[in-house]
Amino acid sequence: MGKEITFVMIKPDGVRRGLVGEIISRFERKGFKIKALKMKWLTREEAERLYEEHKGKHFFEDLIKFVTSGPVVAMLLEGDSAVEVVRRMIGPTDGREAPPGTIRGDFALSKAENIIHASDSKEKVWKEASIFFTKDEIVGDY
Repeated sequence: MGKEITFVMIKPDGVRRGLVGEIISRFERKGFKIKALKMKWLTREEAERLYEEHKGKHFFEDLIKFVTSGPVVAMLLEGDSAVEVVRRMIGPTDGREAPPGTIRGDFALSKAENIIHASDSKEKVWKEASIFFTKDEIVGDY
């Protein structure tokens, strides 16, 4: 399928628990190249943009409160079939159902606090990435 970029965000629970290095290391060992990396505390507006597809759902307010409860680490990763491979590496949304060996399977015990977010389609990558990065903060031509 060729080289692709995907967006990944380590959520506040992953940052609080000191899992940033472990998670980044897994992606690098898999062969992904980091094209952008940033730690930031999301504003409510940024969080609402990131999760706008869930607006109106019963869990939306809790999701926004959670993702703005502490700093997050955002990154752009480049590699073959990046969107699909990263989604497989992070595992299903509910950490209780995620298989061992996946990031959520190894580190998450809930659906609400599940360590990590990754774009679920090529179309969403740049929409989500634009909340965190400007073009000049990305290494390479994208």
